[in-house]
Amino acid sequence: MDINSFKNKTFLWIEQYLFFPNFFQNIISMLVLPLTMIYCMIVLYKKARLYAIFFSSVPVISVGNLVVGGSGKTPIVEYLAKRYDDIAVVLRGHGRQTKGLLVVSFKGDIKVSVQQSGDEAISLANAIPNSTVIVSEDRQIGIAKAIELGAKVIFLDDGYAKYNIKKFDILIRPKNEPQNIFCLPSGGYKLPKLFYSMADIVIKDGEEFQRVVSFEQNGETIDELPSNTVCITAISKPDRLAEFLPSNCDIKSFYDHYEFRPQDIDNIIKDYPTHTIVTTSKDIHKLKHLLKTKPVLMRLDIVATKSFDIKKIDDYIKGYNYA
Repeated sequence: MDINSFKNKTFLWIEQYLFFPNFFQNIISMLVLPLTMIYCMIVLYKKARLYAIFFSSVPVISVGNLVVGGSGKTPIVEYLAKRYDDIAVVLRGHGRQTKGLLVVSFKGDIKVSVQQSGDEAISLANAIPNSTVIVSEDRQIGIAKAIELGAKVIFLDDGYAKYNIKKFDILIRPKNEPQNIFCLPSGGYKLPKLFYSMADIVIKDGEEFQRVVSFEQNGETIDELPSNTVCITAISKPDRLAEFLPSNCDIKSFYDHYEFRPQDIDNIIKDYPTHTIVTTSKDIHKLKHLLKTKPVLMRLDIVATKSFDIKKIDDYIKGYNYA
């Protein structure tokens, strides 16, 4: 087993341990509970000490979650950001091969590669017309750059824990919450569940918003996928894609933000020589140059329900007071 295969198996084991642990993993979870208590104390101290120090001259909307890994933050950012003009999205840029501040796109003009920006940033840059997308480990520096480039509204992708920034906080609750309710390292929560009560808005997958999936290839919509289909992806909790795919579709998953190698794809094609390949909008920019034929894109769109109080966001933006 090579190092990448070992890392992939390890990450998938960790995901199971954090969210839906088996009996043995539950025992490990109990044994490390003292570390979880220390972790929670540090988190609470950090929130109390760093609350709202940095005030932006334009409104900042943060979309985050309390659980480790994906829960729809990026699609929600995309959905909300399309409703406004002169927007910028600032995110960390997980999985990129660069460091520091980087302007990924300026008003829709993409400046860098997926390797430089990370998969989530390039996906957002492609999905939101005329947007400015910036990656920066330091969100304050990213916000300052966005304002310099003319942004009137800024979205933070995964910015809830940036307590030192004045912002409107949206937290997403997953449809299927982890069976393991503890914080790291005992469970899959980055922050205690009581933090839901501290957000400006909490939206739950399946209640405040619905996911609508469509498929397209070469710009044309595909109404029904063929039965011989295989999905290639490197997202967190890849099994959540199963409900949108044919029942006999295999999912070949790699750990989150994985940089696919030619041998990875060659091995899959060897096992599935006649299958149609499906992938996500987050993965397609890393995959397309490794495939001879363009894969089918699984496009995820968000539809808000009546219980999603978007007006509260509008009111915050319209009434934003820099002081």
